[in-house]
Amino acid sequence: MRVGLISDVHGNCLALDAVLAELEQEPLDSIVCLGDVAAGPQPRESIARVRGLGCPVVMGNWDAAFISGEMPPAADPVSEKVNEIHAWWGEQLTDDDRAYLQTFVPQLEDALGTDSLCFHGSPRSYDDWIFTTTSDEELEAMFPETHSPLLVGGHTHVQMLRRWERSLIVNPGSVGLAFLGGWPHQVSVAPWAEYAIVTAEDGRLHVDMRRTTFDVAALLELSRSSGMPHAEWWAGCWVLEGATRARPSRT
Repeated sequence: MRVGLISDVHGNCLALDAVLAELEQEPLDSIVCLGDVAAGPQPRESIARVRGLGCPVVMGNWDAAFISGEMPPAADPVSEKVNEIHAWWGEQLTDDDRAYLQTFVPQLEDALGTDSLCFHGSPRSYDDWIFTTTSDEELEAMFPETHSPLLVGGHTHVQMLRRWERSLIVNPGSVGLAFLGGWPHQVSVAPWAEYAIVTAEDGRLHVDMRRTTFDVAALLELSRSSGMPHAEWWAGCWVLEGATRARPSRT
């Protein structure tokens, strides 16, 4: 079975279209989305695109916030800006958009053709962060009753392959808001879109981490002209050096 993994679209339909154009060229059995679909400059367009795929979607932290209308506590000026921006994006959604978000599930079992578990942050919470530096003790608390050989999540916006005990933890990165810097301590966004393909066949497992370029300049222009708060600050978080010269690449 061959499955495309997308996560953290964050309302960036330009990036999503670039990723899906590549996935459409692959012999896939299915696509799985790991959440946070709408929180970005093109929230409704991104929802419509993912909805059209008919794929299973895991509930992300911002998906849940848009359903409830409640922003998370802001501990610093950056978080305050982020909350104000996200609240504005959430206001663009219709009742039908929110009804679709409510169909997202907390986690998915065995959706990749092998014994596996898909989630957003962790099975414990969509707010959990899993990095290469997360301690084994922290992971044990996040997975107290889960030891599937394949654990798949998003949320960090950073691609990752990590072995933990007998499990492989996979994070396909972010389609719409791939991080270069060490969020949440700084905001530094890469000018590319990330995704992955997992192949499980005859007891073998293959994970293909990928990235591709998209029209970042068009996204930032759209953001500046949209009326969203802190648009210049948000645009300034993107690291554009070399973006216009880059060719689509895979990692």
